[in-house]
Amino acid sequence: MNEIFIDLKCICRYLQWLSVSTKVFNVGNYRRKLHGAHQMHSFFDPHNTEGEIARNEAAIEALGDMIKWFLEEDGTVAIFDATNSTRERRSMIINYCKKYDIQVMFIESVCQDESLILQNIMDVKLSSPDYKDMDPDKAAEDFRARISHYEEVYEPVNDKSSENDYTYIKLVNVGSQVVINMIQGYLQSRIVYYLMNLHILPRSIFFSRGKIGGDSSLSPRGRKYALALPDLIKANLGDQPLTVWTSTLKRTIETAKHLPYQKLHWKVLDELDAGVCDGMTYEEIEEKYPEDYNNRDEDKFNYRYRGGESYRDVVYRLEPVIMELERQQNILIIGHQAILRCIYAYFQKLSQDDLPYIKIPLHTVIQLTPKAYTCNEDRYKIDIDAEFLSGCNMSNIITEICNRVGGRKKVAKGWKQRKLLSW
Repeated sequence: MNEIFIDLKCICRYLQWLSVSTKVFNVGNYRRKLHGAHQMHSFFDPHNTEGEIARNEAAIEALGDMIKWFLEEDGTVAIFDATNSTRERRSMIINYCKKYDIQVMFIESVCQDESLILQNIMDVKLSSPDYKDMDPDKAAEDFRARISHYEEVYEPVNDKSSENDYTYIKLVNVGSQVVINMIQGYLQSRIVYYLMNLHILPRSIFFSRGKIGGDSSLSPRGRKYALALPDLIKANLGDQPLTVWTSTLKRTIETAKHLPYQKLHWKVLDELDAGVCDGMTYEEIEEKYPEDYNNRDEDKFNYRYRGGESYRDVVYRLEPVIMELERQQNILIIGHQAILRCIYAYFQKLSQDDLPYIKIPLHTVIQLTPKAYTCNEDRYKIDIDAEFLSGCNMSNIITEICNRVGGRKKVAKGWKQRKLLSW
């Protein structure tokens, strides 16, 4: 047996993004807390009685905290993150959970591809807390020895033993083959579908947003940004392949016009539907719909516009996009503020309370690079404002303001009001 690391925290992130109460109980963290970090491979030797007792102690404490979380905090999905590579350990977990009527689903990842194993060790295991500040070559050697210890006692989950009634999913070579058994219910099905779309290849996801409101064409500044965008992407991606996703609204399609990559237009990426409030200022909403105005201020994530959507609605709408992002490599999404906030919150593990206030600035490309334990982020600003002002007279500027605010008649009033409705 060789294992490929599946970051179970990504399942937690996905379920929390869908508003499912989820928590990870990592036995490795309990082990490090009880017995210290930097345990060498001999600690995991099945013939090391002292090490086995210590590992079981950590597992039992984690299980106890997990049960307490279910009972006291009304949890929905707990992720017991441990190796669990023997029938004895899995039986212990099943029996423990049966006492509290908790359903158990096992996730097994098996790999026979040596190149994938080596890549996984270098990309994942060497950045784990067990090998922090350790020489990479020594860490890799130690982890290979640890795998050998696991192999000595490994017993695969299967339906030809006492485990034939267990619920499980088995991923072979990172999803090239998937085996499922006794999967039941909505949540288990969603987890299976999610895992079937994961891969471990390095990739980047780029965000670029358009201006707010309606289905207008690009402004002069927007056209300048669209012309500058290909060079910025090329400078950061080189010759790597890229697919561009846009909404079906004109301004995102026009922004992608000069990019020399395959382009896909997704209706699901269209901006949050503000219903009867579309195009209105905050002051106009406050005057016409005062109750709605107050409700939105109190709970921006759950507030649904009359005849429109809430951020929660958009999250559910975007679930197919998340699934597709997890199975793709490099993607550039040219979208809208509310849409990009929801996707950004997923990758950066931000809460529902924070999601509606994430800053996604105009004329800026955000590059996210998912890693095993984090998601790296870089931001690249294209200084369109300076170029625009240096090349325009005051008449051009007034025309641009009129276009953005909604016509010359609204300009005078607009100076005294806050900005147009920001989803």
